[in-house]
Amino acid sequence: MVKDSSTPSAGTIVFAYAVVYVVWGSTFFFIEKALHAFPPFVLGSIRFIIAGTLLMGYCYLKGYTLFIKKAVKDAAFVGFLLLFVDMAAIIWSEQYISSAIVSILSAATAIWFIILDKPKWKENFSSVTTILGLILGFMGVVMLFAEQIFGKQAQSEADENKLTAMIVLTLGTIGWTVGSLWSKYSKEKSKKALQDPNGPAVEKEEDLNVMVKTAWQMVVAGTAFTTVALLNGEYSRFDPAAVEVEYWAAMVYLALMGSILAFSCYIFLLQVRPATEVSTYAYVNPIVALILVHFFTNHEVTKMQIIGLAVVLFSVLLMNWNLYQDSSLLRNYKRRRKIRKLRHMAPKSSIPRIIEVAEFGKKKPKKDNEDKTKGSL
Repeated sequence: MVKDSSTPSAGTIVFAYAVVYVVWGSTFFFIEKALHAFPPFVLGSIRFIIAGTLLMGYCYLKGYTLFIKKAVKDAAFVGFLLLFVDMAAIIWSEQYISSAIVSILSAATAIWFIILDKPKWKENFSSVTTILGLILGFMGVVMLFAEQIFGKQAQSEADENKLTAMIVLTLGTIGWTVGSLWSKYSKEKSKKALQDPNGPAVEKEEDLNVMVKTAWQMVVAGTAFTTVALLNGEYSRFDPAAVEVEYWAAMVYLALMGSILAFSCYIFLLQVRPATEVSTYAYVNPIVALILVHFFTNHEVTKMQIIGLAVVLFSVLLMNWNLYQDSSLLRNYKRRRKIRKLRHMAPKSSIPRIIEVAEFGKKKPKKDNEDKTKGSL
């Protein structure tokens, strides 16, 4: 059989996963590093202006359509919530708490998806694993709050801003959830209107490429960060010449590696691999952040933080358990195990028949919905 030349190689897929796992996990550390020289809103301003400008330039060179009024308006709203509200909360809070704690609390965003996704309430709250995951998730978050506020480190530092930072970070994750859900359901609503034969005639709206939408989201976030940095005086107090090379390097890393390369790899993986498989980055990113904090900062990684991380990640696994069970990856794995077991138990002459029976009734999907890109971030 001739291999499809358009199929990406295993090495390409492994590289993309490595970028999404490691680079996105490391951005928490590099934000903390860059904050040594950049005020928080100036950091966000420069990062997203660089990333948005470069990505928009790339889209222009590729010949993509850059402006459709409604699509840009939608992208601007989602970008404001995801890349400004959430990222502003992350950047601001890392002034006072470790990037490892920030990454763990960011992973707990799954809690808010369960709570705020009203159309899914019946499905979510009738699932034992989802409810158990929700309870464990809250326990993990409470453990982290308690460790930061009442632990030995908190008592020695007497930092009253820690509680405020963690509350701000939690509000930021809620902003991310609201933006993601709005994007999801607005697309579903438009799709249903087009498919409804009894409804009024609706023309299919022209849409922008996902990379163009992301570029607009970054431009909007960069504009919002710049506006706040100008209004609160951060830019007037900021001296670019005083910033050392290593901190500029951290800024470039965040813009190029974190915002452009990692996101591009994420979009690529969603197109060639199941979404449930790609979502595993949420389990790896906090671990990467914790390792970097342990070896390259003066923050102490405590036992409570490690336990909190384990509890939060296990809760995320439980909250997504039904989704993973229905994934094609797990179904194929179970089918292969069943065939191996039958082969072991049966005589050689019956093996072809066993395979035929195992394959019987297996539908060949036209296209796995999990492989579709669910929207820009």
